[in-house]
Amino acid sequence: MKKDPVCNMDVDERDAVTTECDGVVHYFCSQGCREKFLKERECKVPRTSYDLIIIGGGPAGLTAAVYAATLKMNALLITKDLGGQAIDSTKVENYMGFDFITGPELVEKFQQQLVRSHYIDHLMSEVEKIAPSDECFHVTTSELKTYSANALLIATGMTRRKLNVPGEEALQRRGVFYGNIQDFSFVQGEPVSVLGGGNSALQMVENLANVAGDIYLVSDMKLTADPVIVERVKRIPHLEIYEDFKVEEFSGQGSLSGITIREKGTDEPKTVPVKGAFIAIGFQPNVSLVSQLVNLNEKGEVMVDPDCSTSYPGIFAAGDLTNAFGKRIIIACGEGAKAALAARQYILTLKRR
Repeated sequence: MKKDPVCNMDVDERDAVTTECDGVVHYFCSQGCREKFLKERECKVPRTSYDLIIIGGGPAGLTAAVYAATLKMNALLITKDLGGQAIDSTKVENYMGFDFITGPELVEKFQQQLVRSHYIDHLMSEVEKIAPSDECFHVTTSELKTYSANALLIATGMTRRKLNVPGEEALQRRGVFYGNIQDFSFVQGEPVSVLGGGNSALQMVENLANVAGDIYLVSDMKLTADPVIVERVKRIPHLEIYEDFKVEEFSGQGSLSGITIREKGTDEPKTVPVKGAFIAIGFQPNVSLVSQLVNLNEKGEVMVDPDCSTSYPGIFAAGDLTNAFGKRIIIACGEGAKAALAARQYILTLKRR
């Protein structure tokens, strides 16, 4: 794999767009990045000023970027990765145009649409700071590069909540996972635990039922999933359920070997030997970049009006980090398109003034 020198995206050199300068071959994700590279090389000044900056590369951010491209907006997409939570979805049903498609397949189609069919400037990086001024917003990335724009579209989504218990950080991706893993061979025939009691946790149990060995479902309260799912899961013969149990520790040398749980109201820990632990205890919105600028609700979500505008003029938000009803990929896409249209209208109004 090679790095695109413009957007920092990983690209396969076998099908990358290339150019040679001063005897050095450069690899690009798209013709758009190649043209930007050659233009900046000729002008000697990198572009840093835009009408709109979109932050976040999940379904909402990617859809907003594609709409910004089709609307011929002067826009930049900044994201640390492509796909957001969709990349962990093993199954996306009834997304328009597909009866069934996996999350990674859908994200790949989004990416191809973004960099090949509807190109806009994009950068694989993490935004560390947003500083508003009288006339624009200044966005600083982890490389300490600053970009400015008249409007921002925040689509940073949500992240899975953590248990914050000993061993969790050290054993991440070494047996401790958040959501499904793409390669179930890691736990083929092995004992596993699923931690959580909602729909996501029980659906994970169903996904593992024909792959793993013994399954231990651990919830710190009574199961809250839909009754039909609970009834279905309870028929799995190799499932053992622990309700009202807390996870105390993840243990293992190099990889997970077991979890320690304790029934609430008792002081007797129990060690359960497992090779995989799948944590599904909900999500929290990624709002740290704008939490001091826009209004949040009691859940910590960004409050938006029907046009995806926030309480701060010029800042729009879309997707799972907002209070919009329904945390679904198709809803996030629709909100992203709506936010791009609204941001364009806001920018046109600014220019008329």
